[in-house]
Amino acid sequence: MSSIKLRLLRAVFSYFGRCSTATRLRWGRSLGWLTPRLLKSRAHIVRTNLRLCFPEHGEDEREAWLRRHFRLLAQSVVDRGLLWFGKVEDINAAIDISGLEHLERLLADGRPILMLAPHFIALDVAATRLTEFLEHSATLYTPQSDPDVDRIVREGRGRFNDVRLISRRDGVRGLIRQLRQGVPVYYLPDMDFGRQGAIFVPFFGIEAATIPATAQIARAWDAAVVPIVSRLDENSGRYTVEVLPPLQEFPGEDDAEAATRRINGLLEQWVRRDPTQYYWVHRRFKTRPQEGDRKFY
Repeated sequence: MSSIKLRLLRAVFSYFGRCSTATRLRWGRSLGWLTPRLLKSRAHIVRTNLRLCFPEHGEDEREAWLRRHFRLLAQSVVDRGLLWFGKVEDINAAIDISGLEHLERLLADGRPILMLAPHFIALDVAATRLTEFLEHSATLYTPQSDPDVDRIVREGRGRFNDVRLISRRDGVRGLIRQLRQGVPVYYLPDMDFGRQGAIFVPFFGIEAATIPATAQIARAWDAAVVPIVSRLDENSGRYTVEVLPPLQEFPGEDDAEAATRRINGLLEQWVRRDPTQYYWVHRRFKTRPQEGDRKFY
């Protein structure tokens, strides 16, 4: 029997899934204004990340980015109602996607596919649209601490076709099992999971703990690495998802560190197009190269 909280969550997100784009945009703007005022610790993280990564920009400009970032973030949460409960035709009408031919070609060739999906605001939108397109797919999943939230997220992310949510406890080994079965994997390369298994490579000039799995998997399994770049237009509520061509000669002759530097360099290029679209609420630099280094947050 579902709990009261679960029924309430379903009611709220189902409402967002049914209401008009204009109504969702009003909710997004309102929550985007409120969120940094209520979640001051998260605002501090965003402010710190922007200061570290964009010191050449003035404080006023970075503060404007912070405000826009929270509007985009809030809108993406509201729009999960559309992804999880909206009509398929309404979902597709809100998303412009390009580059699916790259995936079609790789699937036809039987090549293992690693979809490289950095933490952009529209990450969940891209994932949902791709699970519509792909008969089978897999991704790592961190269980939510609240069981009711966990259930609704799992149901939402697994709404279309066969989506395999791999526990982070299974890690890269779980993803490799899927690749061996010919299942395309949606992989997020840019979170700080601590010192174990990580290498330190620059991200916006700051040594960041980074898991080198992208290069390791590509080399070991001859997997094609296909970047997925996504964005949200806060004025229209429309999303753009770009399925880019597979990275050429990756990792090639590069070792894991050099290949991971290449990935972080590409990510920087994509982020600089519009810095507000990146998921700055993560403590990307929480693990420092040396135990005694000054903490940023």
